[in-house]
Amino acid sequence: MSDKLNSLEIAVVTFAFIGVAVGVIGANISVDWFEEIYAVEDGIIENLTLVPLFVIIVVGITYIKNLRFIRSKLFVIIISLSVLFAAFVIGEEISWGQRVFNVESSAFFLENNAQQETNLHNLVVGGQKINKIVFSQLIIVCLAFYLILLPWLYHKKPKWQQFIDYAGIPLPRTYQIIACLVLFISISFIPSGKNAEILEFGITHLFALIYVFPKNKHIFRKKNRFQQSSSSQVHNKVA
Repeated sequence: MSDKLNSLEIAVVTFAFIGVAVGVIGANISVDWFEEIYAVEDGIIENLTLVPLFVIIVVGITYIKNLRFIRSKLFVIIISLSVLFAAFVIGEEISWGQRVFNVESSAFFLENNAQQETNLHNLVVGGQKINKIVFSQLIIVCLAFYLILLPWLYHKKPKWQQFIDYAGIPLPRTYQIIACLVLFISISFIPSGKNAEILEFGITHLFALIYVFPKNKHIFRKKNRFQQSSSSQVHNKVA
């Protein structure tokens, strides 16, 4: 797929980085404004974070509906897991509807959740919130593999390319990789512990772009060269 951006991609990237820039600049002008208004719980940034997650769910279901009979079982499983993960993140962000339905947290969450809410990402383990542990350690390793190593393997190793396409893994394009790196650098300039809210806002928008406009977009179409290539390989093996 060409690295030329269409108008929708440009709009989403621009919107995401305006949101990040406002957070970075605003936090450096007034941390109180940033924490109590801009990045506040259930505020505009948190609510906007949910939008690209819903997009991933809708697009993922569309992929499954259109391709479930012409792609591998692994392909369908990977896309299904991505849809479930997006739904899980939405559930976590809204505390599984707790505030919507005015449901009180159980004793466990009142005691072990930093915000006394019914969700997992704010649980405190060993004096640290789970989401901080995940974002500071696990996610760095995963993103390094996904954004840097996996595209290199796809480009350099034919067997990896075949597997990635076979498994239905949306591969990031160059501008998407650069945007993610810029996002992580930008977050470091926010002098507040709530900088993760801006990271979540930015990364969900960028990952929605990867999901909808991946480098290997051809594998998410009903008729494409991926099918033709696979058919040729099977034919050659039989011959």
